[in-house]
Amino acid sequence: MERRQIAIQTEFKTREDGDNLMIAGYFAVYNQNYEICNGISESIKSGAFDKVLADNPDVRALINHDSTLVLGRTTAGTLRLKSDNIGLYGEIDINPNDTDAMNLYNRVKRGDVNQCSFGFDIAKESTEYREDGSIHFSIEEIAPLYEVSPCTFPAYEATAIEARQKDAENAKTRSVNVYKEKTKERLEKLNA
Repeated sequence: MERRQIAIQTEFKTREDGDNLMIAGYFAVYNQNYEICNGISESIKSGAFDKVLADNPDVRALINHDSTLVLGRTTAGTLRLKSDNIGLYGEIDINPNDTDAMNLYNRVKRGDVNQCSFGFDIAKESTEYREDGSIHFSIEEIAPLYEVSPCTFPAYEATAIEARQKDAENAKTRSVNVYKEKTKERLEKLNA
């Protein structure tokens, strides 16, 4: 499972609809570049979530990726996700009887928590090798989507280092695999 920790321009907001409390915002923004490591960047293409969302996935909303702190779930109707022209938008119904959920709700309301992260697998991507030696991955399709998380920090410091190292290793592996495929294609064309 891949995780991306992002600090996006659109922040999470709290809403009240009568007695119903909600946290809403974008968990991912399309066509926004972010650096995985030095010389390797990535973006999510518009519509990358469309297919996975059409399949009515069982996605959880967690607090800081902690599977014991479930805020909502798509199959329960307490998490609603949609893809629009900006990115992956979500609304989480807050359970007023859940102390952890209420604590997060109030932290978002005060502006103390305004970042997010999500856990997913890449179903389809393209790779661009740039003249400056850098590599850019464009995620074209995400499947499955496991979870979305409002986060205090998009990742704790140790986790961020571990995630960056893993992302860099994954990016290098993906880069080598793409190189091998392109070389194989060229050799097949020469031998044809």
